[in-house]
This record gives sequence, C-alpha cells and structure tokens, in this order.
Amino acid sequence: MIKLEGIGVRFGHHQVLRELSWTIRPGITGLLGENGAGKTTLLSVLVGLRKPQAGSVTFNRREGAAAPRFGFVPQRFSLPPEVRVIDAVSYAAWVNGVHRRDSHDAALRALAAVDLADRARDRVRSLSGGQRQRLGIAAGLAHTPDVLVLDEPTVGLDPTQRVRVRHVIAALGREYTVLLSTHVLEDVHHLCHRVGLLTGGRIAFDGTVEDVKAAMTTTSEAGGLESALERGYRTLLDEFGGGR
Repeated sequence: MIKLEGIGVRFGHHQVLRELSWTIRPGITGLLGENGAGKTTLLSVLVGLRKPQAGSVTFNRREGAAAPRFGFVPQRFSLPPEVRVIDAVSYAAWVNGVHRRDSHDAALRALAAVDLADRARDRVRSLSGGQRQRLGIAAGLAHTPDVLVLDEPTVGLDPTQRVRVRHVIAALGREYTVLLSTHVLEDVHHLCHRVGLLTGGRIAFDGTVEDVKAAMTTTSEAGGLESALERGYRTLLDEFGGGR
C-alpha cells in the first residue's frame, strides 16, 4: 500500500499539485483527470522522477523490507527500431538493477508475461502498435517491480489491440500493484478495482467504479450517447470543479 500525504508541486507560479493525499492499494487503481490536471506530474512524483516541494510518499511494508521497486511505462517511450526485442528488454532489466548474467532470463519472463515470447528474436521495428505497447510493459516488468505504473497504455490503439493490452494488464493486476492513468473509461470499467479523480491539484474523489456510476445525474445533455460510467465521471468533474 502506498500513501501520498500533502504532496505539493509548483512549476513557477503554477501550482500543479496542492496538498494532495491519496492511498493506493494492491490491485489495479485507475487515475482519472482532464488534460493538464497533473496526472503525469503525480506519476513522476510517485516513481521518484520528481521531488515534490511539499509532502511525502510512504509505503506500508514489512519491517526491514526494502523500499518497493517501481516499473514505469510512460505514455511516450521509444525503443531503437533495429534492436531485437529480447535485447531491448534485457537492457531495460540491466538498467534497473538486474545483473547482466540474469538479464536475458528476466527479459524472457517479462516477454512471456505480455504474450510476446514468440517475437523475442524479431526487430522492434517489425512490431505493430499494440505489440510495441506490450513491449514497453515488458521493459517495465523486467526487473520484477513491486508496483507497475502505466501512463495511457492503450492510447492510439485500435479496438483489437486495446483489448489485448487490457488482458495483459488484468493478468498483471493479480500479481502486482498497478496504477493506471488513462482517459479510456472502458479500460477503467474492465480493469480497475478503485478510481481516483485528480482535479484542482488534489484527489477529489476516491472510490470504486460502481461509486463513479452511482454519482451520475439522472438527466444528461448527451442523452443515450454516454455510458453510465462516462456520465458519472462527468458529474464528478462538474461537482469538484473540473467540468466545463
């Protein structure tokens, strides 16, 4: 379990995160919020890439246990197109602390976890968009992290590829603590145990997917074009000041 308390991040005169507190539990947690809400900044704080000006991140772990290891797959990542798939993931394992002699086996395990073991000897450039996204997840898994953080993992994918990536994430959620930042509410519906809504620099709502649906207004301007989850999400944005 991860606890963020009083997190504050400012860029110049712009306060991106303000006294943000949130508890992330085991399983798959969704992070929702409009563009510019600060989701990527929050993820960067969580994985240690950015130090907040205020607040702390603590972990509920066994006494004497080391701090948890994070696997982070950003929304935009690049891998050398001419490199073999197995070598790209082996390198990611080594960079994240796996001994060189063990990195090949670690990469094979990670590729198997995302259903890419049969493409291990292929070049990265030969993969489809969905396969490259799964390759990115494998690179984030290769050092066997305790927490996997995914920033928009299905953005830009066609429906078939999105469902395949979704199956991979669902399986990983049974083994890892997963934080999923996304705009794709169908991913949230099918994958997430809990949802946090980031707006106004804070986590304004923390609950289950059913809680989000229950927040929906009884009437909607969009009529039948919105799902219950979409309508509940929009209602929460309006309630907490993020809607337009």
